Amino acid sequence: MGPFELAAVAIVAGCLLSAYKVYKKGGGAASRAAIDSMEAEIRSLKARISALESIVTERSFQLKEEISRL
Repeated sequence: MGPFELAAVAIVAGCLLSAYKVYKKGGGAASRAAIDSMEAEIRSLKARISALESIVTERSFQLKEEISRL
């Protein structure tokens, strides 16, 4: 194991330890309001991604990109 691999393992272990400490401190339970808020945000982000996908897959967008590359 080289020095870079050892450093990567140490960094990952440190992140895991920090996450575990936060988990234990919070009791591992989130409030229902926080969960509902996160689910609403996820739904909103999925809608935005869908809109962006429709724009990018549109034929006129692809044509503009091909023209701009020339």
